[in-house]
Parts: sequence; structure tokens; C-alpha cells
Amino acid sequence: MHAPLTGKILVIIGGTTGIGLSAARALIAAGARVVAVGRNPVNVAAAEVVLGANAFTFAGDATLPETAERAIGEALSAFGGFHGLYHVAGGSGRKAGDGPLHELTDEGWEATLGLNLTSVMRSNRAAVRQFLAQGTGGSILNMGSVLASRPAPRFFATHAYAAAKAAIVGLSTSLAAYYAEAGIRVNVLAPALVETPMAQRAAQDERIQRFIRTKQPLDGGRIGQPEDLDAAAVYFLSDAAKFCTGQVLTVDGGWSVMG
Repeated sequence: MHAPLTGKILVIIGGTTGIGLSAARALIAAGARVVAVGRNPVNVAAAEVVLGANAFTFAGDATLPETAERAIGEALSAFGGFHGLYHVAGGSGRKAGDGPLHELTDEGWEATLGLNLTSVMRSNRAAVRQFLAQGTGGSILNMGSVLASRPAPRFFATHAYAAAKAAIVGLSTSLAAYYAEAGIRVNVLAPALVETPMAQRAAQDERIQRFIRTKQPLDGGRIGQPEDLDAAAVYFLSDAAKFCTGQVLTVDGGWSVMG
């Protein structure tokens, strides 16, 4: 059976832990070669061992423009091409001052948007510039969140984070429309609560776990796992999705339909 990503060379920004690492493994299993970037050098070293010879890993800050530029350069030099970008990197700004609007600090707002929105703009810009230079088209997949459109104010009241994730949808659909004629596709995955390093606060709170069992009722009612998003990532980054752009796929265990 033909592997759907055979010959594809892909970059994952935020690809050394959680959703990104799981995706990297799935993309490689589907035939791709991958450049995976992570912020923590310890995690990067561990991911290098896990991913093996079909991956190139390095430590970099997703908020800096040079990180995505280097990642694409490494894809070209290490593997000889560049076909797609998956931007997973982001995270909670709670410790920086994100929260309900009346408590949200200016520093929290700026830090959260920098981590979750500006980083996406910079990686997408680097990818688009390379695709245009190649004249090949390509695929971009960005990480959104169900919180952008289906809030849960009791437990997840970080308003800068929600704003950033909603803005990713606006940015992605605008890019999808503008660059469609160049063969550049841009789509979004929007998960609900997934068990990642970022989600430890929620994963360890029994009140939130009780909420999740009713809010995400699929598969017995549970927190999501990184691998729940893998098949969607493979699809959007493969030629199977060559007629699909500007879409938001919500992978949320039922969150968005449970009221």
C-alpha cells in the first residue's frame, strides 16, 4: 500500500513534545522526512532518538523569525526539498498574566499573542516565501483551538489565548484565499483538551476531569491524546487534501456540539 506522504519533506514547528512529536512520528510512518523544532534542548535530544534517521531536530524559539527560516533551510539542505509546514508551537500565557479580561495584564496579552499568533505568522510567512520561490505550491497546517469558538468560561478563561486562536483562523483563511492560485493550501486543526505538557493543570484537576467526561463524551468520555490528531495531520499535509484549503477541522471528542 502506498504511503500517503512518500517523498514529502515537512517542517513541524513545535515538533518535539506532545501533539507535534506524535505528529512527527505519524508523518514519518506515512513516508515523510521531517524537520522538527522544539524550544527545550532536552526534549529535542529525546525526540531525535525517537524519530530516527528520517528526522532532523534542533532547538529554537518559535517566536523568532529566524527559527522557521532555519527549519526550512534545514529541510532543503538535509533532505533536498520542502513541501509542507505544520505549526503546533504555542501554549498557555497564564503564568505571564493571561486570564479573564479584568485580570489580564498588558504583559500577559503581549506574551500570549507572541507565543500563539505572531509565531504562526512568522512560520507561515517563511513557508509561503519558500513555496513562491520554488513555484511548487505546498501545504500549511496551523494549530487552532476549540476555545476560539466554543468557550468554557468556568475552567478555561484565558482571553488572550482565545483571541490568538481565533485570529489563527482568520489569518489562515485569508492566506488560503490569497495564495490558492499559487497552489498553497492553508488549513487549521482545532482540538479541545489534549493531554500535553501544556495541559497538566487541567489534567490533574478532578473538577476539570469530571467536566471533560461530559464535554468530550466520545470514546468513553476522556481527555484527548496527541495521537487523536495524527490522521488529520497526515491528511492535510498529503496530496489527498490537494482540493482542500481554508478549512477548520475540529477534533474535539464532541466538545463543540455538547452545549
